[in-house]
Amino acid sequence: MLSPAAYVERQRPGRAKMKAAVFVEKNRIVLDEKPIPDVGPLDALIRITTTTICGTDVHILKGEYPVAKGLTIGHEPVGIIEKLGSAVEGFAEGQRVIAGAITPSGYSNACLCGQCSQDGPRTKHGFKAMGGWRFGNTIDGAQAEYLVVPDAMTNLSPVPEALSDEQVLMCPDIMSTGFAGAESGKVKIGDTVAVFAQGPIGLCATAGAKLMGATRIIAVDRVAARLEMSRAMGADLVVDFSKVDPVEEILRLTDGRGVDVAIEALGRQETFEAALRVLRPGGTLSSLGVYSSDLKIPLDAFAAGLGDNAIITSLCPGGKERMRRLMDVVAAGRVDARALVTHRFKLDEIEAAYDLFANQRDGVLKVAITP
Repeated sequence: MLSPAAYVERQRPGRAKMKAAVFVEKNRIVLDEKPIPDVGPLDALIRITTTTICGTDVHILKGEYPVAKGLTIGHEPVGIIEKLGSAVEGFAEGQRVIAGAITPSGYSNACLCGQCSQDGPRTKHGFKAMGGWRFGNTIDGAQAEYLVVPDAMTNLSPVPEALSDEQVLMCPDIMSTGFAGAESGKVKIGDTVAVFAQGPIGLCATAGAKLMGATRIIAVDRVAARLEMSRAMGADLVVDFSKVDPVEEILRLTDGRGVDVAIEALGRQETFEAALRVLRPGGTLSSLGVYSSDLKIPLDAFAAGLGDNAIITSLCPGGKERMRRLMDVVAAGRVDARALVTHRFKLDEIEAAYDLFANQRDGVLKVAITP
């Protein structure tokens, strides 16, 4: 597997060019030209047919999550194999594929422990926090005409012919992450679950909680359209926190019991604390948010550390088997996330797409970016 430095070296002058959304500096991601990268023995080059913008990309744009200047952003690719590395088997050029936002090596200690998101194949002990997240973080990402997928045999997953790009567009990250919130929270049949924030990840967490058997799902947000969408994704009750205190309302709705699992899908102190306060004793707080500052845990909500509560964080799983399973969920009609795509842009318009998405105008949930 190539090091980040090797990827940079590949993009030397003289190669054919492609368009790419590049991080320049805080508050500046621009469309630029880069050389089309070559592939190493275990890599694949895919031609992007559809991608999207994630809330994490906005954290990068705002300087809240650091990446190298000049990096191509984006981690949600749908595309067609353009070129395969010499050692890649089981795939064919021209094949339609997706790759997860998390692209593990498949052979690190972390991967062999089942923690692919914390992949650290070149570290002393084989673990690296968030090491599986490479696209748009440590190597060039998917908001471009072409993308190198490292460790292709671990990470490429063929797209069933019957599924459209937009049907599978949420699988690489949003659906995987949202479902991970329910999975990490160990939602059980008959559970009551609260999901704080009904952006794209929160909506998928709502759908994931329903798939895992929760029988009362309470969705929390302040945007009426998102609350309405949450009902379509599986919410039984909605709480508009602009009108009521969400903690008081959820405790009222549960007759003072609290919820078995609270999923935090925004990454703010307020939502994290509210999620903690609505847990029943022994309940689980499943955190999906990307936090930009230190969190504080209130002593009373924490029951002085004696409430038998669990707090767990998740970075969505990666690899081809995860993608296959998610596409099976879509193909079986269990979840239809196409309604999350509210706006469509060409790659040439990606700066306008960022402006819309980052400022959350016009009811945007997710944007589809096509060539």
